Amino acid sequence: MTTIERAAEELLRREDEIVDGEPLTETWPELDLETAYEIQDETLSLRLARGETLIGVKLGLTSRAKQRRMNVNEPLVAWLTDAMVLPQGAPVPRLIHPRVEPEIAFVMGRPLAGPGVTAATAICAVDQVFAGLEIIDSRYRDFRFTLPDVVADNASSGAFVTSASGRSPGELNLALEGCVVSTGGAVVHTATGAAVQGHPAEALALAANTLARRGKRIEAGWLVLTGGVTDAVPLEPGGSVSVEFANLGRLTVGG
Repeated sequence: MTTIERAAEELLRREDEIVDGEPLTETWPELDLETAYEIQDETLSLRLARGETLIGVKLGLTSRAKQRRMNVNEPLVAWLTDAMVLPQGAPVPRLIHPRVEPEIAFVMGRPLAGPGVTAATAICAVDQVFAGLEIIDSRYRDFRFTLPDVVADNASSGAFVTSASGRSPGELNLALEGCVVSTGGAVVHTATGAAVQGHPAEALALAANTLARRGKRIEAGWLVLTGGVTDAVPLEPGGSVSVEFANLGRLTVGG
C-alpha cells in the first residue's frame, strides 16, 4: 500500500469512527498540494467503491474570513457525494466537531471545463442558484491543519442542505445577495455574496480551472457549493444555526 493510500484510508477511518487525530503534516512535513489532491482523489475512489455517488464539488476557504480563521491563504476544491446530502428537517448526523456556514450553491446546466474559465463564462453554465448550509467537520484535532492537510481531508466535508427551490442566476445580483446567520436567536454574522472571491461565479470559475489542472471538469447536473459566505459557526449539542438570504430563502440545521 502506498503512502497516499494509507493517508486516504486513515482519514476515511477517522470520519467513519467519528474520531480526530493529528494533521498528516505532523509526520509527513513534506506533504505538498499536488500530493494532497491525490489523497483527496484516492479517498473519493474509496467512497465510490463503497456505493457513494459523485454529485458535485465544493470550494473551501473562498472568503478572507475563513482564510484568516484557518490560517491559510488560498481557496481549495473538494468533492461532494450523495452521502453528504442532508434533507431539510433531518437530524444532523453525529460529527466530530461540526461547524455551519452559509453557502450560495449552483446547479449546473452544462459542463464547465478549464483552463481559462472566467466568472462571465462560468455563470452562463449555471442553471439554478440555491441557498445552502454546509456542516463542515475536520478529521484533525482542534480544526488545526495546514493547506495540504485540509485539501487531503476533502476540505473538511461533512454534510450539507440546500433550499427546496432555486432561482435563475439572471434574476439575482449575487455579489449583493445578503445573508444573516443566527444561532440561539441571536445574529452572529452578516455578509454578501461578494465575500466569496468578490462574486460566487469567480469561485465557480476557480473550481473549473483548478480541476482542469487535474484533468477533470464540472459536469452538467452537478451541485457546486461556492464556499462559506461568512465564518463558520459551531453547532452545539441541541443547538441550531439558521441563515436567511435576501432572495434565496431561509435554512436551519439542528435544534
